[in-house]
Formats: sequence, C-alpha cells, structure tokens
Amino acid sequence: MHPRDQTIFALSSGRAPSAIAVVRVSGSQARLALTTLAGRQPAPRQASRRLLRDGAGQAIDDAVVLWFPGPGSATGEDVAEFHVHGGRAVLAALLAAISNIPNTCAAEPGEFTRRAFENGKLDLTEAEGLDDLIHADTDRQRRQALRQLQGLLGDRARDWRERIIEASALIEAGIDFSDEGDVPAELRAPAVKAIKALHDEITKVLAAQGHSERLRDGLVVAIAGEPNVGKSTLINQLARREVAIVSPYAGTTRDVIEVQLDLDGYPVTVIDTAGIRETDDPVEKEGVRRARARADAADLVLWLVEGGHAVDPGAMQSLVKSGPGCDQSSGSVWIVRNKIDLGEVGEFGPGGEFGISASRGDGVPDLIDALVKFAAEFFGTTEGALVTRARQRDLLRRASDSLRRSLELVEDGEELAAEELRAAAYALGRLLGRVDVEDVLGAIFQKFCIGK
Repeated sequence: MHPRDQTIFALSSGRAPSAIAVVRVSGSQARLALTTLAGRQPAPRQASRRLLRDGAGQAIDDAVVLWFPGPGSATGEDVAEFHVHGGRAVLAALLAAISNIPNTCAAEPGEFTRRAFENGKLDLTEAEGLDDLIHADTDRQRRQALRQLQGLLGDRARDWRERIIEASALIEAGIDFSDEGDVPAELRAPAVKAIKALHDEITKVLAAQGHSERLRDGLVVAIAGEPNVGKSTLINQLARREVAIVSPYAGTTRDVIEVQLDLDGYPVTVIDTAGIRETDDPVEKEGVRRARARADAADLVLWLVEGGHAVDPGAMQSLVKSGPGCDQSSGSVWIVRNKIDLGEVGEFGPGGEFGISASRGDGVPDLIDALVKFAAEFFGTTEGALVTRARQRDLLRRASDSLRRSLELVEDGEELAAEELRAAAYALGRLLGRVDVEDVLGAIFQKFCIGK
C-alpha cells in the first residue's frame, strides 16, 4: 500500500503527562478505528463521551470522541479524535490499540498538514504560516504567522496569478488572430495595461517588506570589545539572570554565549563574545576566533569600552571588517561606554554612543529602548508584511522580472511576451505550491512537530 493510502495517527497535543491528551487519526480507516475503540460512531462534529476498549475488550479510558467525515475535515480525509486523560499508560494503550487497526501507521512530522495541503485545504504559504505559528516565540512573530495562515499572501498571489492568466489569454488570442488586421492591437492594449498594473503591485510589495522575513529568525546583536570591559555583566543585565560567568580576570569568557530576548515583541538573540586580544592560550585564541566570526555576521555590534578610555579603531575594525558593522555611519556598530558609576566618561561622540553601568543597571533601560527602535527600523512594517520567507521573496522577484520582460518584449512579438507571462504564472504557482514543488515539500514539512 502506498504511504498516502495508509491511515495515520499521532498524539496531537502536548507531551505526556498532561491533564488531557488529543490523539488524531486521519485516513480511510479512521471510521473503523472509531467504531472499534468507541463502540459506535458519534454524529459528525459533536463531542460524545465513550468508554474506549482495545481489540481484546479491555477498557482503556473514559474519553470524549469526535468524528469529522471527509472532505469537510482539517486534512480533507476522514478524521477521528480521541480526547483522553494524558497519562503515559493511557496513551500507550490507546496508540497500541489504534496501531492494531489494519493499514494504520504512526504519522511522520508534518504529515497531517501535508495531507491538508495535498487535499487543497491549505496552500503552501498557509502551511508555512502554520509552521511559523507553532514555532513563534514573540507576539509579533505570532501575529505575522497568523496573518499568513489566514491567507494574507496566498489570497493576493492567487489573484495575481488569475490576472496574469487573463492577460496571457489576451496576448495569445492576438497570436491566434494575427491575420485579422487590427485585432491583435485591440487585444494587446488591455493586456499591457493589466501587466503594468500587476508589475507595479508586486514591485511595491517587494520594496516595502524591509527585513520582514527575518522576523522568523530574529535580530542578532553581538556584545564585543576588549577583555574585562563588562560584556558578560551586560548580557546578564539584558537577560535579567546570570547566564555568563562574571570575573575580574581577563579572558574568563572563552566561548560564545547566546541569550534569546523578547524586546517589545521583536525576537533578539544577544551574543556575549570572548574579549578581543592577542593571546597564546589556544583555548582563548579559539574563543577570540569564534567571537570575530559571530560579530562579523551580526546585525548589530555593541562595542564596549571602559569609561572614558579611547576606542581602539583597529581592534573594532578587525572584528567587523567584512560584516555589516564595518560602516559605523549605518548604525550597525554602537559604542557603549561601561562603568560610568566609577567616574567621568567625558563627552559622548555623535550618535550611536551610550553610557551605562552594567553592574548597577544605570543607562541600560535607555540602551534597551534604542535596541527596540533599531529592531523596529530593521524589520520594517511587519503588520501588513506579505513576505515572511526567503523562498517567497525569491519567487515574487521572479514573477516581477518575468512581467517586466513581457512588457519589454510585447511590441517585438507576442510569442516572447506570452512565454514570459507563463513564467510569471509558474512562479506564483510555485509560491502557492500548486505546480512543481515536490523538491521543497520535504524541507518544509519535516520541520513540523509530530501530530501536526
């Protein structure tokens, strides 16, 4: 039997033990599983209390069962749900009883959602939104994922694709009636108008997104500087707990330490790096190498210096020589003067400089406010963002490029313009997951949890 013809089952709620656990069954044998374990089939979409028994007649649990006949179910197939007490023994007995039903097997990660996609219940952008919603850590991530799940991008892409197909039909009709004198020109004008409008819409979407797709992964901020300037103390202040060892001895931090923060709904990864200095200690030398690599790839570097000490531009530039921080005017390197509680620090430089006491917390709230503002500017407007993944941006860019080329070619020959329109429609079809996406499905759905 083909795997797609088998009935799948899995725990679809949290890990045991729990107060209540939900076990979902999807496929042609769902009805048989329900009647075998619950005695009889309840009315569709009505919760019913049943004493579940295994194939030998032994009681498993007093449970609530539900029946969702296909295609009006989450997966488009017959679906049964068993709501039982969430003890490990109860779940083990229930899953064993279901596995004894012919042609059933345990679900793979994301298999329920993949069947929903294959049965037309979700397009690929909505499935990606569901994955993002499951893994959302902050409120802004949750809101962005929910909008995607509700079809924010998918609905627009379907509309664009339909309009491209309509314009393509006009262009191709002109080809068919090329011997009819003025007929091709009459058909070409409305097609060109429609293509221009589509190209403008998609171009504006691409231009307005900023780094919205990065909201899934978050902003990366590296705390760097010479040894013993308070980097570990600052990361402890930002995390509001002791995540790094603080010591008066230089070179204490040998490895990269990461902390995940939620700053006003923006996900931020803060990295504490080893102090940058020349050393013969092989372990510390490896820590410095890792610090340089992580800071080089960070979106923002907080370069800590002590009090009124001068900034060593050579050390700072050696750290961020090829990354985004090499241009201080862009705001991606901030100088943070620590230990202001120990004395005067002099005048701050223009822009991007902060005075703090990492040990007492002085100035840290202002630094956090600046980080929130930086994150807001970095991610751009995420409330109406359509693009949430690099895959989506790439396919929209391909569609836009094909539309532009069709406009350039339409006067030279409708055949070439029609081919570019077909390419644009194909790119949007891949975005929705409706044409030739087998190569990306495994990569997307294997990241889901089992039971979803």
